[in-house]
Amino acid sequence: MTTLQSVPSLGTRPAAGSLPSRAETRERLSKATYDLLVIGGGILGISTAWHAAQSGLRVALVDAGDFAGATSSASSKLLHGGLRYLQTGAVRLVAENHFERRAVSREVAPHLSNPLTFYLPVYKGGPHGAAKLGAGVFAYSALSAFGDGVGHVISPAKAQRDVPELRTENLRAVAVYGDDQMNDARMALMTVRAAVDAGAVVLNHAEVTDLRFTGGRVTGAELRDRTDGSEFGIDARLVLNATGPWVDHLRRMEDPNAAPSIRLSKGAHLVLRRTSPWRAALATPIDKYRITFALPWEDMLLLGTTDEEFEGDPADVRVNDGDIDQILDEAAFSIRDQQLSRDLITYSFAGLRVLPGGPGDTAKAKRETVVTEGRAGMLSVAGGKWTTFRHIGRTVMNKLAELPGHPLGEDMEPISELPRKLPLPGIANPRAVAHRLLVDGPAPGPRMAADTARHLATHYGSLSFDIARLANDDAALAERIHPDAPEIWAQVVYARDHEWAETADDVLRRRTTLTIRGLATDEVRARVQDVLDKRN
Repeated sequence: MTTLQSVPSLGTRPAAGSLPSRAETRERLSKATYDLLVIGGGILGISTAWHAAQSGLRVALVDAGDFAGATSSASSKLLHGGLRYLQTGAVRLVAENHFERRAVSREVAPHLSNPLTFYLPVYKGGPHGAAKLGAGVFAYSALSAFGDGVGHVISPAKAQRDVPELRTENLRAVAVYGDDQMNDARMALMTVRAAVDAGAVVLNHAEVTDLRFTGGRVTGAELRDRTDGSEFGIDARLVLNATGPWVDHLRRMEDPNAAPSIRLSKGAHLVLRRTSPWRAALATPIDKYRITFALPWEDMLLLGTTDEEFEGDPADVRVNDGDIDQILDEAAFSIRDQQLSRDLITYSFAGLRVLPGGPGDTAKAKRETVVTEGRAGMLSVAGGKWTTFRHIGRTVMNKLAELPGHPLGEDMEPISELPRKLPLPGIANPRAVAHRLLVDGPAPGPRMAADTARHLATHYGSLSFDIARLANDDAALAERIHPDAPEIWAQVVYARDHEWAETADDVLRRRTTLTIRGLATDEVRARVQDVLDKRN
């Protein structure tokens, strides 16, 4: 195999149709007045920018870090109805979540999501009995119109064939239901691309340093480009604060006396190498309200999550030894010890759920979306679930239309008249894409490896062919970034020229899976950064 050092010319030529430079984007942002400035490039802000651009508004989207750089790439990677919400009688909420889940996984982004069977083990002395859970998964599947089959109960022996590491001591039965999973960072990036395709102007690594005011109302923001220190400003008729855990920080820029509006809950996860293949996921009840997940994901095993109140700077959220102990201890309820060795951990990450302010256990708090208007007219949106990201975008747009006397209402295409299930870029059958990649190239030389073809197809859809063309034009770009991962160097060039990647971490953590696999070595990071530095 070609070594990293032997391909010094990697990515010296920008790909055709590359993004404008950051300087060009800053100039474009600073010379126009936008209808809507969205501050915050998590999935709430991204979805709102997408829907606003579809509605005909002139939209700008900025983030202090990378798109999906915080909580939006630190989720449990699930598109799900929310089985545990049946505990509280939230039947309508589960049905709505299922509708959104099916829409995303089947019509909006089938190339970025995949169905996953869940086994819910029932142990002697556990918080729920087999009859109750059997009825629960049946009701859950009914609320999804049985689109994933009928929820039912199977024997421990059958479940162990699909999950070899399943702990069977005192295991009475296993309830079965279906949901979907995704790579959350890739889903977010494709939604950014959809927003840009609809006309939005976007810039990551651009920090808001102050807000602009006209006649006592917020009418834009002052920003600093974190990549080179350049300062610029954006004028907008309306500003939306979608900064997630930092939402109150920006609200205090608008009004220094603004009272706290949210509280934060930390959710930690671990990623481990698998000791054997898994054909289903585990959802193990810990108590009446909490479930711990063990998910086969990206050829690894994802464990989590925790749920505890967090205070302090959101930038400081980390996985600590206590989180690791808790996740492994809870996983041990249903997983054998050999799969839970600390030596198998390749990565850990934590995100912050944004919950409505108030008392009580965060695990029982509603995951609802709240839109508020500040005293100077800035809107703030917080909360919600990944599964309902499209619905959240529509909710914010409906809020804009309802603002009394607000001029944007006259310029917007009614959200009810927009396509309800507009697909994300790259939509295609991933199996068909993988087949074509294997059959068609790159050439001359060895055919693309099967695992690379599958990886490209399920992370880019039909856009995989753009990456394959890069690899076909430059044999060095067809090489793997690391021998133990499916990604190739063409993806780094593509991330640089088409996906707003500025730093090695942008590429290795969110546009590929190298960091999560524990393969982002110093050598790999240096080579990736070298490719990024060769942009025009």
